[in-house]
Amino acid sequence: MEHWLIPLNKQVLISSARRPRLKPKNRQSGGFLVEYRNMKLNYIIIPLIVFLVAFAGSLITSGGMDWYKTINLPAWTPLGSVIGAVWTTIFILSAISALIVWNRFPRGRRFSWVFIIFGINALLNIFWSYLFFGKNLLDFAFWEAGFLFISVVLLIILIRPVSRLAAILLYPYAIWGAFATYLTYTVWMLN
Repeated sequence: MEHWLIPLNKQVLISSARRPRLKPKNRQSGGFLVEYRNMKLNYIIIPLIVFLVAFAGSLITSGGMDWYKTINLPAWTPLGSVIGAVWTTIFILSAISALIVWNRFPRGRRFSWVFIIFGINALLNIFWSYLFFGKNLLDFAFWEAGFLFISVVLLIILIRPVSRLAAILLYPYAIWGAFATYLTYTVWMLN
């Protein structure tokens, strides 16, 4: 059990989802002892899973960069630094969306489907890097990118009725997914 001393003269923001119990420590200390008995593990596990997906994709991508520098790319291909920044943003927003869903969705069929599709999406994300950068299979990478895009759209459709915010956080992923699918197709046609 973890305890934190919170001074009375400081403002503290505590999530309304689950407030820790405050117990007086002692009258002289001017503070309260806070028990974090019920800390939700999903605040560690979901970001960790997202990080592992990003890390795996990054490892595969970095292994194929020598090949990537030799292929024909359209003039409008974003710089690598832009692609990296976009994916970092997408992964952060996806983790926040998944946390909102986990914390606010009623448990049931829709909840199960959302997390099954989140899992499929994570695997598709890594698999695209494997097909494109690892195996240089541009045709398969194009079709796989299309499935990845569809998985994001399905997530938005399933999440929106319960949490508009969680769905909106996935919009950049959907937009980038459509763009990346078209970019993959164009690269396939040029090579």
